[in-house]
Amino acid sequence: MSEEDRIFAGKLFDAQRPELKNLKHKAHILCQEYNSLDEYDGRRSLIIRDLMGEIGTGFYLQGPIQVNYGCHTTVGDHFFANFNLTIMDDGKITIGDHVMLGPNVSLMATSHPLLALERCAMKYPDGHVSVSEYAPEIIIEDYVWIACNVVVCGGVRIGKGAVIGAGSVVVKDIPANYLAYGNPCRPVRPITEKDSKMHLL
Repeated sequence: MSEEDRIFAGKLFDAQRPELKNLKHKAHILCQEYNSLDEYDGRRSLIIRDLMGEIGTGFYLQGPIQVNYGCHTTVGDHFFANFNLTIMDDGKITIGDHVMLGPNVSLMATSHPLLALERCAMKYPDGHVSVSEYAPEIIIEDYVWIACNVVVCGGVRIGKGAVIGAGSVVVKDIPANYLAYGNPCRPVRPITEKDSKMHLL
């Protein structure tokens, strides 16, 4: 079983293994290139396509960005991310269509064991000892808006049309079409026609 297979099987893995370090190095170099370019430079979209596992049409990432693997993330159509997006996609991250992310959003599909010896000196079946991680996936469904300074932790699904308020830390699933906020983030109320702002048009 490869180290990447261990990730997707939900097992502890060693991120210092060469196969994973090489994937991360490629992603980090692509992020450096992206962040060095002007926001109107057409090469940016080519870099994003090379960086992500899959991405649809009509995307825009303001930058700067920092992505750990890239190849573990799939993104739908019409994706928008504001300044300082961080994607720790050690595990899989799936983002639907028409998703909007505010400034300083962090998607954290990774974690470490709580027990110090497991975290810092895990002995693997082949005998090597290393730092260990595990990586529950994140799923963000269509039409989600995540406001500024939000952290989404691994193992979370955010339902279609949900809105996550600024500064939230999302540690549990959020139902579709709900406004949710807080630390920890909690569903507060359904989003309804009463929330319309068409009168401001």
